Amino acid sequence: MFSNFAFEIFEESIKKYHVIDDVYQPFENPYPSDSLEHLLYRKNWIDTVQWHYEDIVRDPDIAPVDALDLKRKIDASNQDRTDTVEYIDSYFLNKYKDVVAKESATINSESPAWAIDRLSILALKIYHMQEEVDRDGASHAHKAKCQIKLDVLLEQKKDLSLAIDQLLSDIESGDKYMKVYKQMKMYNDEELNPVLYQQKK
Repeated sequence: MFSNFAFEIFEESIKKYHVIDDVYQPFENPYPSDSLEHLLYRKNWIDTVQWHYEDIVRDPDIAPVDALDLKRKIDASNQDRTDTVEYIDSYFLNKYKDVVAKESATINSESPAWAIDRLSILALKIYHMQEEVDRDGASHAHKAKCQIKLDVLLEQKKDLSLAIDQLLSDIESGDKYMKVYKQMKMYNDEELNPVLYQQKK
């Protein structure tokens, strides 16, 4: 099933990141640049680095200048994440371009790639919650509490994976159709963010 295929790539990316466990480490994608695997691996790597940006920026002792630098890195990461999601959706649009939707076909509340985005984030939650369950020196109560949370995350993975696979199957059969809205983010656009465009006057 596609969800298992994607999740395995997400796990591969997460494990590779944690070999060095540094947000500034170089990124190398092991998959061919024209492949879906390449996009999925890149998508999760972006998520993994941003996960750790978010940890660092919450340090109560972080210097304001470092916090601002991280905020800008997070903004850039969010843009990169959105772009990559749209590339993944473009893959599916091309794959199913010849499918004729049935008259009774319905649209889903989110595109396949945005559902896959949630699966990538879920892979990170599962990885880090498992770390807490296994953490040396943590109390029994802490580990037990985290195990309960991990069980919920694993159930969520099962449900989300099923939903993704059903959505793709329904699109392929013509029971659902894809309609993708490109990003309408305004804060990065020099023509739409008033703080930016007023500086150009």
